[in-house]
Amino acid sequence: MSLEILQVLALGRVSLVRDVPVARTSSQAALCNFLKGELDSIREAGTWKSERIIISPQSAFINVSSQKDKVLNFCANNYLGLSSHPEVVAAAKKAIDTHGAGLSSVRFICGTQDIHKELEKKIAKFHDREDAILYTSCFDSNAGFFETLLSPEDAVISDELNHASIIDGIRLCKAERLRYNHRNMEALEKILKETQKSRFRLIATDGVFSMDGNVAPLKDICDLADRYNALVFVDDCHSAGFFGKTGRGTEEYTETRGRPDVISSTLGKAMGGASGGYTTGPKQIIDLLRNKSRPYLFSNSLPPPVVATSSKAFDLITETAELVERLAVNTKLFRTRMIEAGFNVLGDKDHPICPVLLGDAKLASAFADGMLQEGIFVIGFSYPVVPKGKARIRVQLSAGHTLQDVNRAVDAFITIGRRIKVIG
Repeated sequence: MSLEILQVLALGRVSLVRDVPVARTSSQAALCNFLKGELDSIREAGTWKSERIIISPQSAFINVSSQKDKVLNFCANNYLGLSSHPEVVAAAKKAIDTHGAGLSSVRFICGTQDIHKELEKKIAKFHDREDAILYTSCFDSNAGFFETLLSPEDAVISDELNHASIIDGIRLCKAERLRYNHRNMEALEKILKETQKSRFRLIATDGVFSMDGNVAPLKDICDLADRYNALVFVDDCHSAGFFGKTGRGTEEYTETRGRPDVISSTLGKAMGGASGGYTTGPKQIIDLLRNKSRPYLFSNSLPPPVVATSSKAFDLITETAELVERLAVNTKLFRTRMIEAGFNVLGDKDHPICPVLLGDAKLASAFADGMLQEGIFVIGFSYPVVPKGKARIRVQLSAGHTLQDVNRAVDAFITIGRRIKVIG
């Protein structure tokens, strides 16, 4: 051990250890040198992902370390504005007192509390399903679903633009894996015809596709599934809790309630914004996941404060549809004014994901920086998050926004859009 390190340890100034040069092996040095070139190319392409530092609770207005004044946040998944809702925060604090900070265990050993079971019952009831199972994230719930349920005798048929968690989950299973063109029902039907010898066939789709804000044609998918005796799996992360007349998600919006066989979703967006995910469906499927799903069996259970925040969020949205209705009004205002101003706004007309298409990655990044100077927090999305040439600002409306907030955001878009000649 060097003299400098010994002096640091003796003085108790552990934070200074990072200033001591780190010796690298030749193989590590070679790898880091290779990665430096790759990182430089990302910067040159304008697709470098910088992280702005927030120094306040998540809300419609937030404090950012680089800005003196508060800014309006239009890029969070905080669709209902519940991330810092007083009742949600109070529920988390109470749960720490009554149930502790964490369980230090997976569910089947000693990691299941009464509040976990209560939340699972609320989720199943909310979706009108038989049972539900909690995970530490929806990424984990999707990672554990396909491998558990499907075998080499089966086939899984996936929309080509499904979320990465569905793609990765499907990669883990041994079923035949097939993709159909995005929301193309002719392509889906062709695959269904070609796979009729499979034991089980599962159609997997996002309910709402998060980068484009467009809705899966769920009625058509369910009709095809009925015709060809297939199952339907829907990831409803960007609709459960806030989309549809009462917030029941894509199946409510498309008038297909009860038809999808399995739904997965998240607790980390509309439902309190903390963390966690779930799968809900027939009891036999949920029981199998409890016994064989690897992310469930080998991950710590959700901590009590997270469970409590999500449980309170479900209580709030089942009592009244006020937040869902407010979000719909904000969405309509934003989309209407932006389109009238000349912007190309993607997605379904009723959905609060409103991607403003710009095309060029550097332009999207510069546009987002300009918006921040106007007091509006948005982020430029570029490759590999979206296809090359399809860079955009993904705006997300919230029930936490007022109409004045929405108008201010649109005004800022118009100001920056004219300044850099995106609109006339």
